[in-house]
Amino acid sequence: MEKKIGKNVSSGAEKVERTAKKNELAAEASGTAKPAKKTTAAKKTAAKKTTAKKSEKPVRKTESKADQRVRKAEKKEKAAAEKRLEAAKAKAEKKEKKLLKRAELKQAKLEKKARLQEKKLAKKEMLAKKRAERKQSKLDKKAAIKEKKIERRAEKNARREMLKNESKAEKRKRLEREKKERIALKRQKRDSRDKARENKMKAREAARARKAEDKKDKRANKTERRKHAPGFGGWLAAVISLGVACLALATVVTAGGFRMNDMNMTAENGYRSTLYEMVSVSEDLDNNLAKLRVSSGKNEQRKLLTEILVDSALLESALERIPVDAATGTDISAFVNKTGSYARTLLAKIAAGNQLTETEKNTISYLYQVNGKLYNELNDLAVNMTAAQFRQFLKGAEGSVSQKFGEMGQTTKEEPEDIVDAPFSGEGNVGENKLAKLPEVTAAKAEELVRGYLNGYHIKDVTYTGETAAKDIACYNFVLTDENGVEIYAQITKNGGKLAFFDTYEVCTEKNFELQTCDKLAREFLESIGVKHVEAVWLSDAGMVADITYVSNRGGVRSYPEMIRVRVCESKGRVVGIEARGYLLNRGSGAQAEPAMSEAEARKLVTAYVETEKGNLAVIPVDGNEVLCYEFFCKFDNEQYMIYLDANSGEEVQVFRVRNSARGSYLR
Repeated sequence: MEKKIGKNVSSGAEKVERTAKKNELAAEASGTAKPAKKTTAAKKTAAKKTTAKKSEKPVRKTESKADQRVRKAEKKEKAAAEKRLEAAKAKAEKKEKKLLKRAELKQAKLEKKARLQEKKLAKKEMLAKKRAERKQSKLDKKAAIKEKKIERRAEKNARREMLKNESKAEKRKRLEREKKERIALKRQKRDSRDKARENKMKAREAARARKAEDKKDKRANKTERRKHAPGFGGWLAAVISLGVACLALATVVTAGGFRMNDMNMTAENGYRSTLYEMVSVSEDLDNNLAKLRVSSGKNEQRKLLTEILVDSALLESALERIPVDAATGTDISAFVNKTGSYARTLLAKIAAGNQLTETEKNTISYLYQVNGKLYNELNDLAVNMTAAQFRQFLKGAEGSVSQKFGEMGQTTKEEPEDIVDAPFSGEGNVGENKLAKLPEVTAAKAEELVRGYLNGYHIKDVTYTGETAAKDIACYNFVLTDENGVEIYAQITKNGGKLAFFDTYEVCTEKNFELQTCDKLAREFLESIGVKHVEAVWLSDAGMVADITYVSNRGGVRSYPEMIRVRVCESKGRVVGIEARGYLLNRGSGAQAEPAMSEAEARKLVTAYVETEKGNLAVIPVDGNEVLCYEFFCKFDNEQYMIYLDANSGEEVQVFRVRNSARGSYLR
């Protein structure tokens, strides 16, 4: 290939210059390298070219093919470099946008998290506020109850002071005035009922008259329309009007149906929520009663009784919102009110510095058992009840839900199992333990003694079954078998070898012996085991078995801590059970001090509402101590009561109400 070399221009210099330009273009494309410096040879060549241009005439402007290829290559390289530069810029922009979007998403996520945190904190504060409000509401209720109680106590004390100082004439006048007030109140209530009934009848008559008048107007309008029969145009207009009216009516009925469904659903949810509230409150009541059964500290008992009082009020309020029938609602409400009232009574007793007795603990156990059954039935109803059954109940129809509520009402009417009760039974040791001073006997000696105590029962075999150690008494246990194979369970005290308890099962189906005869048989048995100078204070029939309670009587003073309970079969006329722990623990501890007031003076202090039948001096257990009292049997409104007044201060110590049932008489 022929080389075309210009005048005074070296081919090597051109090559160097082309190489330098290529490097410069490559640096511009990458955007990093600096323009390369011209070499010395290139500088000399450029200078020669300049000199030649100045001195020589211009050469031909035609380029060689090699120069054209170089120029095209340079141009193409420059375009490619620019394209790569644009691509790099686009990529950088895309990456920057992606990073920016990621940063925005992260910021939005952080903001959302912050909003959720704020919402959570706000909800937490709201719940804390509501909790504080509920707590304050409970405290307010307690304060209101306490204030009301103080007011009632003040009224009672004021009335007692008034009654204490009034004469017979004033008493007669007061009773007459109160009787007139009661009669006036009854008359007012009767008049109010009659007036309400009369207004109801008038409203019913007015509604009936309006209905008759509307019917009369409709008949008159119908007759008038028949006189003016419309033409085709009128008929068409009537049809169109009727269609429009039907469409509008359908729209209204549909919207009204939706609203009615919403209202029914809201009401149903409200009743269901009330049922769940009853379950929760009865569960809380169950827990508090269970704790109260075993609690002995006054502060804890006071707290538990307050909770029971509040739970009773809440349960009563919830019961009023459930559409149960009147009989069932009355039964459950009576039990709830009885529980609250008893809690209020025990609170007053603890506030006065007294302790709960064994009888009161037994009553708490009874309330716990009944409420436990009520809670289980409510919980079973709430868990297993279907929506259809609940709607049927809300409509007043008979079904499984109404039947379940009826069972709850029957459950709350249950009486305690030990209803054949006597005054101050189950008190145990009062003061000093008299049995602890007696010498101990061996098990063999105890077996010999039990054979002697039950000599008249034709004992064939005696089996020693071990010892029982209670708080105040320790006993040897025996199972005796008579000639007929009947087993008798007996306990002999370790100290003194006394018969503390025995029991046997006898089939008593006929009443062959009266209570008086049973009393005589029981006294003979007590004398045979060394128990004398006792008096029967409580006689009751319980399923053809006479339950008789005896207490010591020395000098005309009954000592209730020294109590023995004897059971006599009225069919066979023999003793089938005895419980003498109280007698053995407190024997000979009755106070013999003279009372500060006479029976007549004490009788005047008995409330004027009751009629006193008879009175006795008696020593009764009060908070682990013996108190000398006057015991009065009283009547009021065909009901019997037992009232005990302190023989020294005249203060009312205890009041019992005598109740009767199919299983005998008992006290509450």
